[in-house]
Amino acid sequence: MKWLELVQVAGATLVAAVTVVVLYSLGVRLTAIAGDVSERKPAWVRPLAFVCFGLCGLAVLFGLHLIIPYFSK
Repeated sequence: MKWLELVQVAGATLVAAVTVVVLYSLGVRLTAIAGDVSERKPAWVRPLAFVCFGLCGLAVLFGLHLIIPYFSK
């Protein structure tokens, strides 16, 4: 068995999973901050939340592109 390749795949999987979770949780947090009416917030908070959600979605779609053989032809 090629252990180095196994470690590389495990590392890439861990990095990808952490990236998706961080982007999604940051998007949720920024959405909550943007929806808070009790304090004034910068105008860039809500668009940044949508950017985080969009990047999260792109990461998921890229992962599906890598997994599904039909798209890799």
